Amino acid sequence: MIRALSIQSKARPSAAALLFLSAVTASAAEHHGRVLANGLPLPGVTVTATQGDKKLVATTDSQGIFQFPTIDAGQWKLHMEMQGFRAVDATVTIPETTPTAPVELQMMPLAEVLASAKAMLPNAPAPVITAAVEKPAPKAKAKDAGDNSAPPPPPADSAASSEPDKSADGMLINGSENNAATSKYSLAQAFGSRRAGSKSLYTGSAGFQLSASPFDAKQYSVSGLQLPKPSYTQFTGIATIGGPIRIPHLFYNGPNFFVAYQWTRDNNATNYTGLVPTADQRNGIVAGTIVNPATGLPVVGPVPISQQAAALLALYPLPNVTGNTSYNYQTQALTGLHADALQSRLDKTIGRRDSFFGGFGFRNLRSDSANLFQFRDTTRTLGIDTNVHWQHRFPHQLFVDTGYRFTRLRTNVTPYFSNRTNISGNAGITGNNQDPTNWGPPTLAFSSGIAGLTDGISAFDRNRTDELSVEATWTHRRHTVTFGGGFRRQESNQLAQSNPRGNFTFTGAASGSDFADFLLGVPSASRVAFGNADKYFRQSVSDLFVTDDWRIKPELTLTTGIRWDYGAPNTELKGRLVNLDVAPGFTNVQQVLGYNPVGPLTGQHYPSSLVRPDFRKFQPRFAFAWRPLPAQPLVIRGGYGIYVDTSVYLNAAESMSQQSPLSTSLNVSRSATCPLTMANGFINCAGTTSNTFAIDPNFRTGYAQMWNLSVQQDLPGSLVLTAKYLGSKGTHVPQEFLPNTYAPGGTATCASCPRGFVYRTSYANAIRHAGEVQLRRRLRSGITATLDYLYAHSIDNAAFLGGGGTNTAAVSSALTAYNTPAESLAQNWQNLRAERSRSSFDQRHLLKFTLQYTTGMGMGGGTLMTGWRGKLLKQWTIASEFSAGSGLPQTPIVVSTIPGTGFTNILRPNRTGADPYAAPTGYHLNSAAYATPANGQFGNAGRYSIEGPNAITLDTSLARVFKFRDPYSFELRVDSTNILNHVVYTGWVTTLPATTFGLPASAKGMRQFELSGRLRF
Repeated sequence: MIRALSIQSKARPSAAALLFLSAVTASAAEHHGRVLANGLPLPGVTVTATQGDKKLVATTDSQGIFQFPTIDAGQWKLHMEMQGFRAVDATVTIPETTPTAPVELQMMPLAEVLASAKAMLPNAPAPVITAAVEKPAPKAKAKDAGDNSAPPPPPADSAASSEPDKSADGMLINGSENNAATSKYSLAQAFGSRRAGSKSLYTGSAGFQLSASPFDAKQYSVSGLQLPKPSYTQFTGIATIGGPIRIPHLFYNGPNFFVAYQWTRDNNATNYTGLVPTADQRNGIVAGTIVNPATGLPVVGPVPISQQAAALLALYPLPNVTGNTSYNYQTQALTGLHADALQSRLDKTIGRRDSFFGGFGFRNLRSDSANLFQFRDTTRTLGIDTNVHWQHRFPHQLFVDTGYRFTRLRTNVTPYFSNRTNISGNAGITGNNQDPTNWGPPTLAFSSGIAGLTDGISAFDRNRTDELSVEATWTHRRHTVTFGGGFRRQESNQLAQSNPRGNFTFTGAASGSDFADFLLGVPSASRVAFGNADKYFRQSVSDLFVTDDWRIKPELTLTTGIRWDYGAPNTELKGRLVNLDVAPGFTNVQQVLGYNPVGPLTGQHYPSSLVRPDFRKFQPRFAFAWRPLPAQPLVIRGGYGIYVDTSVYLNAAESMSQQSPLSTSLNVSRSATCPLTMANGFINCAGTTSNTFAIDPNFRTGYAQMWNLSVQQDLPGSLVLTAKYLGSKGTHVPQEFLPNTYAPGGTATCASCPRGFVYRTSYANAIRHAGEVQLRRRLRSGITATLDYLYAHSIDNAAFLGGGGTNTAAVSSALTAYNTPAESLAQNWQNLRAERSRSSFDQRHLLKFTLQYTTGMGMGGGTLMTGWRGKLLKQWTIASEFSAGSGLPQTPIVVSTIPGTGFTNILRPNRTGADPYAAPTGYHLNSAAYATPANGQFGNAGRYSIEGPNAITLDTSLARVFKFRDPYSFELRVDSTNILNHVVYTGWVTTLPATTFGLPASAKGMRQFELSGRLRF
């Protein structure tokens, strides 16, 4: 029997894995595997990979290893065949996240082997018949860990035959007395790994990806100002090599290695658009009636300019766009990215039952980023990722994989003003952190849409993960049982302040104009958080699972299993976490610390994480595949499963680590009893708690129930029709609100009750239903196509889905703070039902059409074309993907301070009944459809009640593989995104009363080309 094991691939990283994995891109991944026979390497097995019209062929070497040095991302079909054994088909998805399990093959019955051999060698001499000792048929081999593919069904004659299967004694290899025609099997002369003209044992590739400004379209200008197209380039070089390690006179049967290196040098150009103060505003000339908050009388003449405002105004650029009152400034910023990545891997088989493999990779990233103000921050990251696995085959169809993985990531962020200029100190601002590392301006936010002043925060983070895993696969008759578990220890070591320079928000509540408030130095709200800069978070994550893949009969397969995941709440190494011990009804709160976790009010004893663990996360799962009519193409599939989210704790721990009494933290609004100024704006006022965040100590991790049902049917004309239904329901989803708050202009129901902090619970839920219809044309005559339509609807009342949430101490990086409303916070803490709305990702309609054509295929496509025309025109592959989707929902926001807090972007407006999409010329939303709520009332406009901009894109590619003298080939590829150069907006500005309401917030990239080439050998 043959089994293919340790199939792995590495591809271009996602945003999360970008820092320490993969030295090859998603469009050119490496894929390799091994084929064994009774535990020994089996050379000469032909492995064919197909994807559409693409076809790759590899042959196992003397170690039983096959390798595809470069293979495109996506789903591939693998076909493994060798004379004397039943061929097996498998499906793999590139890139893979886990090793593919072994594929169980069975030796053909003797009669089939003899018939096959005679058919292949009709002129071979009659085999010599010798006596052979009959032995029981070899037992099926166990599958590798993590296998999601199904083993082939048993032979058709296995059930009917009562005779034990017979097999030959030993394997046929080169040099043996049973080889080729001398064998009773009459095998082909080329059997084995030493065929004439065999390829080199080593494979490799060298390639590049290039994109440059001369080939791209100019970026779209939201303001209308046409700036010169900047010059930029994006270049990535790739090199790979792999094969066996052989050192003469030392060892000839060494491990196999693979090394890949990626070198990236990118320069990117970005357009920034905003509204900046005019020359008149800089001189104190502000439109409208301005009231002096100190006297209550109108200001005559220019508005007085405070020392703090004058210093911060100098950081704003002058307008360079005329005739536009919404956007009067646009600039371009060039950013750089330098990255070097290396990935290596070794694997070695020892004896008949053991194999080892492991890998090491690192990624070094250096980048800089700029904003509207040309503040250029730098980021340096270094990540390493190493792993080692031991695989052992026990008797009785048991296969075990034991692994260890170690990762480390170091990130260093340096803001523009760090150790350069003390902007806050020079401006006369007090109360924030003015350590040289954190020098810079405070963050400013304006309700009228003026660009918010901001810069990055200094940070030095070091994260580490140690992971142990064990997986075992046991095969018994029609069952393949996979079981195992893992343990992961995660460290997040941070050296950073959450919000050291603080935030000032201006709404016009003091003088009637937000910009006049700024000139006078009177903010409406302020926030700050700094103190213990070093934080050492720890978390342990464990899992156990068992899955049974049961092939009941050829027409029906069931997969059942259960999984248990436990993610412990994050702790801080020195116990420096602060939560609030809350009295019933939020009538009183007291601080409780991680190193003394006893509630002063309730007397409850908490764990050092201040959040009780949630062990009850068992996740049953079930799936089936059923062919109701044997030998017919109709296939019905379905499944149900529960999935747990264990990523919700770190964000909460970060917020709890930057609070009083361990840090300076506050979130306050200006009032008669709290007279904030920019000179002294970070003060703790009566009635406002000094803490800004609290979490329910009984917080539970959320889980999602997911179910699906699909029906697939073949149609005439090589068509396949698939109809799917997908559903999901989230339970115990996080929810956030502000206790004891009330609408602006109203009266507190409990004046002595604490306020000013965010409280997080796990009582929200979410639900989504989706229907999908797909019509696919199989590859024929060089053409394959897919038409897919998805209709979905999702609603929830959650603060966030996943590991996000409000980090109360963190400063927003948005230039215009109100362009990103705080939908995560409920506007009315006593009416959380009103938060139920469309989900932020609720895209109602999505249509996709993909088309691929390869020249020179089919009788009508020129397959018989020869000569120079054939060489020039054949084997070109043209592909395109068109997608059209409805917009994502957005939330309308009225900028107004929630009394007793520093939050100003939570209140929603009232609907007036006017059509919100009957917008005036130049706008996409109608501001007359909304009105500011009356004093003491919350708005009735729903969360995520505005439809965002639709998205239409068309991407194309052209590729061809030029084959030279074996084994050399060169792949040339040209990719284009947004080939139609169609403007696609990312979203609308939805904050009132900003003059930018209804305008595009920004636009996606315009047409761009990328040229890539790859030499393989």
